[in-house]
Amino acid sequence: MSKSVETAAPIEVSSEALEIVLQTRAQEDDPENTALKVTVTGATMTDYTYELELVAVAERLPDDSFYSQGSHNELSVIVPQDSIEALSGSTLDVATSTNGGLVIKNPNKPNPLFGTDLELTGDVADRAKAVIESAINPALASHGGFAELIGVDDGKVYVTMGGGCQGCAASAMTLKDGIRTMLMEAIPEITEVVDATDHSAGENPFYS
Repeated sequence: MSKSVETAAPIEVSSEALEIVLQTRAQEDDPENTALKVTVTGATMTDYTYELELVAVAERLPDDSFYSQGSHNELSVIVPQDSIEALSGSTLDVATSTNGGLVIKNPNKPNPLFGTDLELTGDVADRAKAVIESAINPALASHGGFAELIGVDDGKVYVTMGGGCQGCAASAMTLKDGIRTMLMEAIPEITEVVDATDHSAGENPFYS
């Protein structure tokens, strides 16, 4: 198999993950000429989403990152050009959960406005509202929830959470790791994000 287009590895494959991928690849019609392709497909809140697929080595494009993994270069890996930066320094590994599936451990986080064409203008309240409506709520909608801006006071942004997020046991984590992170990264003037939700009044309240 020709590997004349070798480049630096944006994503490393652990030995445990390599074994799983090679076992799956062995079922392909032409395993030796089949590569693992890793693509960044989007983002949800503060994490990227990915697609892993086995494709023919010949499908790689000139600008793709193409390299080998394994002690004997057993596995060819393709990373599309537009996914290289987002995957830089990441590792494909085996999840620690009981299902033993594959997981990508990525130190990089997406820009809060990743996947949108939003241009932030206006004061802090205007920009915070735009981020919530265009970037945060589409992600929360997948869980039946939404966030709403209540007000801004001297760098503090007050939000409420509704729908499936109101009273949810994971709402504190959603606020800290999702809403808070996205707003503070998108708008430097914000110093804190405060949850003003009455969680005891939620549809299925965890807090009461």
